[in-house]
Amino acid sequence: MLRKYIFYLILIVCLPALNLNAQSINDSTFSQNDIKIELPSIIVQNVAAGIKIVLKNPDQIKIYQNKNINVLINDSIIELAVLNDVAEFDYKFSEKETLSIKIDEFSWSKDITPIPLWMSILPPLIAILMALVFREVYSALFIGILVGTTIIFYYQGSAFFVAIFHGLLAIVDTYIITSMSDKDHLAIIIFSMLIGAMVSLITKNGGMRGVVKILSKYADSPVSGQFITWLLGIVIFFDDYANTLVVGNTMRPVTDRLRISREKLAYIVDSTAAPVASLALITTWIGVELSYIQEGINAIGISESAYSVFINSLNTRFYLIFTLAFILILIFKKRDFGPMLKAERKARKLGLADNSNSSNKLSNKTDELKVYENIKARWYNAVVPVLVIIIGTIISLIVTGRKAAGHDADLMEIIAAADSFKSLLWASLLGTLIAIIMTVSQRLLNLRATVDSLINGFRTMLPAILILILAWSLALITYNLHTSEFIAYSLSYIKISPYLLPALTFVFSAFIAFSTGSSWGTMAILYPMMLPAGWLISQDFGLDYDGSIAIFYNIVSSILAGSVFGDHCSPISDTTILSSLASSCNHIEHVRTQLPYALTVGFVSVVIGSVLSAYGVSSWILFPAGLIILYMIVSVFGRKVNMS
Repeated sequence: MLRKYIFYLILIVCLPALNLNAQSINDSTFSQNDIKIELPSIIVQNVAAGIKIVLKNPDQIKIYQNKNINVLINDSIIELAVLNDVAEFDYKFSEKETLSIKIDEFSWSKDITPIPLWMSILPPLIAILMALVFREVYSALFIGILVGTTIIFYYQGSAFFVAIFHGLLAIVDTYIITSMSDKDHLAIIIFSMLIGAMVSLITKNGGMRGVVKILSKYADSPVSGQFITWLLGIVIFFDDYANTLVVGNTMRPVTDRLRISREKLAYIVDSTAAPVASLALITTWIGVELSYIQEGINAIGISESAYSVFINSLNTRFYLIFTLAFILILIFKKRDFGPMLKAERKARKLGLADNSNSSNKLSNKTDELKVYENIKARWYNAVVPVLVIIIGTIISLIVTGRKAAGHDADLMEIIAAADSFKSLLWASLLGTLIAIIMTVSQRLLNLRATVDSLINGFRTMLPAILILILAWSLALITYNLHTSEFIAYSLSYIKISPYLLPALTFVFSAFIAFSTGSSWGTMAILYPMMLPAGWLISQDFGLDYDGSIAIFYNIVSSILAGSVFGDHCSPISDTTILSSLASSCNHIEHVRTQLPYALTVGFVSVVIGSVLSAYGVSSWILFPAGLIILYMIVSVFGRKVNMS
């Protein structure tokens, strides 16, 4: 009897444990409702797609947390680790196929049609072709984005025309919104608007005219007149439009008095504006450059900051520096060649009246930056706000960089770790506020006119901002479609050496900029493609990090320099047109006389600069070598201009 009671007691005690164990075994087996499969919305051929196995049962999540599960994927068993509630694996789809996943009693399958990798080149390629055919960047970028979104929706299962409609909507509700919601992108937009506002105000309040007047006092001969024009182009470094309009309009009476041809004035104005604005550390260009560079950094996942890349790329910007030096060689050698020689000799001999062939229609930018004649020109009204921005940016970079890198870091490490976008925002806001205070306190403009000038400055930046937004959206499309992988694969397949990439990139950039007339549009198209592609090609070629990053820096320079070179040669470039207008020079004559000079410098820049620097030749050797060659070209082919 006692044994019977003991048996029942043991049974009562053990039953819950047995039941719990049975329940545990049951919970560890996956049923059809215990798992959800998540696929990426965009699947590209031969590009690893991250596929997620999501556990839905809370009890199973507790059991398998940080443990492995066996998964049958298309008849192959793999072991996956469960992190939180997700097990993830990469799978490459080479063609249309059925993906099958089985885990215990759970079974899932789906037919997948990947986007062919070659289609990833279509959005930027069509954008380029549209720009070439219609010579207009905005619609070209928009069509390129639409092609990309249509491809995505079509391969997600939509009918062709339905895919176009969905793609059109996605441009606005997905890609543009995503691009504009990025913190760094917003910082670029605000910075560009603030710089544009400040440039407009210090031009309207007579500050820029004051700077020009001081320098123009020293122009008493054709040589000094050309040099002062060149020097002004260097001084007004922060915006190429302001540079062109201010220097051209202000120096034209001086150069006419000195019998310097309008063609030579337009050449100096045009050839200092963009190079200086793209080289200086605080300009309307810097935000755009940093944005495009940051997109490339994000695509390849390196630890460099955009500002660090910008600084390191300066020593390979051969065309920009050679162009500025070439002008000085022409000036002090008192020589010219080609059509410019004829124009200069004619001007020296006959003098210059107003060019009847020049267009009297200035662009909206001219009107927006027009100076009121009754305002007293005071140089410090321009210099002080600009100095505030320069000094403010340097201090801000050090403050934000030291906070990120630590107090023991050296200056380069501090700059590399600095928040360049925040620094530019702080400095540009402070500089604009100083310009406002100086303008109103001296009663140069009333408050309403000051605000109107600021708004006009905002307006001058809107075209560039629109290009930026469309470019960011196209960059997001190319990122989603893995365009850089296609370019890298194609170039590596035909055995393109990474050492030739900078030169090829320069030529490609120049061709697009020449055809479109937009250096910014060219950068918008090429930076998202060529930076990741160049990095991948360098890595596939077997270069180490130092070798790959050196090529990366060179490609950054080549895209920018090639864009400016093509812009200088293009008759449809906005800055080329503005240079003709501001100098009152016949536009075709300006292009015709400038083209031989730009081609000369461009050729030397590619052969001496881009090619040799990619192979590791030091810039300390290449810059002197290039300058010597340019000096010899002017000495051999140039002829003395009759100075009498």
